[in-house]
Amino acid sequence: MSHHPSPVPLGRTRVKLAVFAALAVVAAVAGLPAPTVAALALTSLAIPLAVALAGGGGLLRALVRPGRRPPGRTGRAGGRPPAPTGVRDGRGPGVRSSCGP
Repeated sequence: MSHHPSPVPLGRTRVKLAVFAALAVVAAVAGLPAPTVAALALTSLAIPLAVALAGGGGLLRALVRPGRRPPGRTGRAGGRPPAPTGVRDGRGPGVRSSCGP
């Protein structure tokens, strides 16, 4: 079974979900008009729905459980591949420092 990259950037989406949910709570506590609170709350509910429609249940679980990697995502943070083996001190493969082990 092959995995495809996530169609939705989960890190940014998770931040947007948290911001809209927090704004909905703040709006309700501050006594803002009901349509404003409803719009913020409905946006907070629409974000997970959109993620589920775009990537299925696995991507939705990855959105609400940030400790897990989304399906199809590999590598390190920032998209950089790990350093090649044998590279030391940035001088090329297999070159060792004369000062250390």
